[in-house]
Amino acid sequence: MVRFASTALVALVSAATLQAAPLKIGSAAPKFNELECATMPGKTASLDSFKDKDVVVYVITCNHCPVAKAYEDRLIEFAKKYTGKDKKVGLVAFSVNTSEADNMDHMKERAKEKGFNFPYLHDGSQQIAKQLGATSTPEFFVFNKDRKLVYTGAMDDNMKADKVTKHYVEDAVEAALKGDKPATETTPAVGCGIQWATATKSNKSVN
Repeated sequence: MVRFASTALVALVSAATLQAAPLKIGSAAPKFNELECATMPGKTASLDSFKDKDVVVYVITCNHCPVAKAYEDRLIEFAKKYTGKDKKVGLVAFSVNTSEADNMDHMKERAKEKGFNFPYLHDGSQQIAKQLGATSTPEFFVFNKDRKLVYTGAMDDNMKADKVTKHYVEDAVEAALKGDKPATETTPAVGCGIQWATATKSNKSVN
């Protein structure tokens, strides 16, 4: 009898082995279809939901990360300023983490508690984050009218709202609305690392 065991994948797999390379400026927006929405229970959203928008902003975020929490009020204010029925910008947030704190039930609770005024979607497959090459929460991606990436990175230059001097996402949105390239196209994303799912296999024997 020959006996061998398949090795379980180590739980602490580096993010680099689980995600694609960072999305390059000029790349097409990854599509997402019918993802469950925490801000509109019972409804779903897709990229086509934003077909009437000239600019779409993706943000990979979550419930539990202190940095993500620090940006929640800024996301709400951004949505008030730029998004809405008669405006040309769409904002969509994705939670892809695997922890219980970031599941749909807790997303709904957080969205209601904070009064999120933008779609907050759950992607259990983590495909949207992998296609974006995202690493952190929060991490921002601005796409123009042609759904090409024009900016990726942090929302601004300081986790503390009263210390902000540069508004990278807003500047990128304003440039994209004019058909221009933003002065800054990439910045490092600052936040908690994404919790990637890992596959495991049990030991087997073959006779």
